[in-house]
Amino acid sequence: MFATASTAFFSISPLSDASTVKPDGSVCGLSATAHIRGIRQKIVSYKILQIRADAQTPPKVNGTRVVVRNGLKSDENISCSPPPRAFLKQLPDWTAEKPKRPDMLGDPFGLGRIIQDGLIFRQIFSIRSYEIGADGNVSVETLLNHLQETALNHLKHLGLLGDGLGSTPEMCKRNLIWVVTKMQVMVDRYPTWGDVVQVDTWISPSGKNCFSRDWVFRDYDTGEILTKASSCYVTMNKQTRKLSKPPDELRAELETYYVDAPHAVEEDKRKLPKLTDSIADYIQSGLTPSWSDLDVNQHVNNVKYAGWILQSSPPPVVESHELASMTLEYRKECKWDNVLDSLTCVLREGTDGWASYGEVECQHLLRLKDGAQIMKGRTKWRPKRAPQLPAESA
Repeated sequence: MFATASTAFFSISPLSDASTVKPDGSVCGLSATAHIRGIRQKIVSYKILQIRADAQTPPKVNGTRVVVRNGLKSDENISCSPPPRAFLKQLPDWTAEKPKRPDMLGDPFGLGRIIQDGLIFRQIFSIRSYEIGADGNVSVETLLNHLQETALNHLKHLGLLGDGLGSTPEMCKRNLIWVVTKMQVMVDRYPTWGDVVQVDTWISPSGKNCFSRDWVFRDYDTGEILTKASSCYVTMNKQTRKLSKPPDELRAELETYYVDAPHAVEEDKRKLPKLTDSIADYIQSGLTPSWSDLDVNQHVNNVKYAGWILQSSPPPVVESHELASMTLEYRKECKWDNVLDSLTCVLREGTDGWASYGEVECQHLLRLKDGAQIMKGRTKWRPKRAPQLPAESA
């Protein structure tokens, strides 16, 4: 699936006594009558304006009522409060002071860009706090969501994004949508919160009726490869919900952007054995999709399937191991009103027991209540790596 605003603050120190008033009528070099912020303020001697403290009615001078504040007589309409706060008339441009990464100058919003003669699409993501799991690493679902997001943005940058979820203009004319038939993911290291990852993706043909898409996740700072993925897509009629041979016009749309390169992940051609209740070690029954699990094509998004197979994975393995690779084969679409079972069988245990040590390989099956297969899969697990503690200073 395929400007800056500046503000000056003016402060006035209060007069503590009459000694600051000079004989010539000036105060600290200023005239005894000063205009500050458009307010006319009178500065007078303490002795001249002193009145009896027990006066009941404030006297008036030239029609203006005079009050006494701390022995200093002044007009009532003169405020003794601090100068009014100044407000910014526009927001400052904080980005003007921050250095930008060289490769982000052409992509200020992180929406991705085309590289290598228009054949490779690259997008940069920052791992959010809500994308990590209990172990502090990103979840498998997050990785798959990034795969889907980059695929869609790739088509958008190529001008090939029509209606629907990734459908090209030629596909829209014929009511066709993309469906994934196979997905392979290999994870060498999981990024964590705050990490920045760089995702590259490209497309290529695959056989007569399929299209391939590959991804490579890298650590943005070091260039280390974190995850690789390869997938296979076919077209399905949106009305009949049956697979359809891709038209020549669709191939013409995409062939200009084909990349002649090996797949990111070598295809796993091993046949998955049949999995039944009698063979399964773990069974999770009664799984039902929620409305949020559906995509615009009105079926459960393929990312949800990965979460379902993990629900029936052995709990000791999930706690002590991390998913190293998985191969998913999609057989049938899942709709909102379907009820599913998730079955898992342990194919290979570690040398010292699968619950604590060594690699573990599992087989998975998602099926409907009537027995129809939704997805088959194989996962490989490795022991979780010990967290790297900072080196102690000498």
